[in-house]
Amino acid sequence: MSSLHADDDTYLADTQATEAFGAALVPGLTPGLSIWLSGDLGAGKTTLTRGLLRALGHTGSVKSPTYTLMESYVISRITLYHFDFYRFASPDEFLEAGLDEFFGAAGVCLVEWADKARPYVPEPDLEISLRVEGEGRVARLVSCSQRGIECLKLIQANP
Repeated sequence: MSSLHADDDTYLADTQATEAFGAALVPGLTPGLSIWLSGDLGAGKTTLTRGLLRALGHTGSVKSPTYTLMESYVISRITLYHFDFYRFASPDEFLEAGLDEFFGAAGVCLVEWADKARPYVPEPDLEISLRVEGEGRVARLVSCSQRGIECLKLIQANP
């Protein structure tokens, strides 16, 4: 994959392509960045996260935080927090769990099912939507803030 472009659909033929899409995000990661991952169950959100983490040098397992709400990964230059709010019965659970303290800090937040924590979860800098299409997936990257625009510029400058 040569580069990622905002608002363009990118076809991801298989798991490897989905992981490569995640890896291509790494040059744009900066502390405080919030990335929402949207898509149905099985659309590839955790696979994309795995590719991003592998590109950062993480060699351990990468699992969906569906039951734990958050998995954190401290990697050489950055701390990455992977959230999954799928099981929330109420948005108040976001505040009750104290998860707001992780946003806007020194780490990067990847958030699955962010809509279940609204209005408390901070708005994204980037939103990546994934949908199953045929044997593969289609990804769309949208910048939602100035920080997201800067992230996308860094990604495009480092294909």
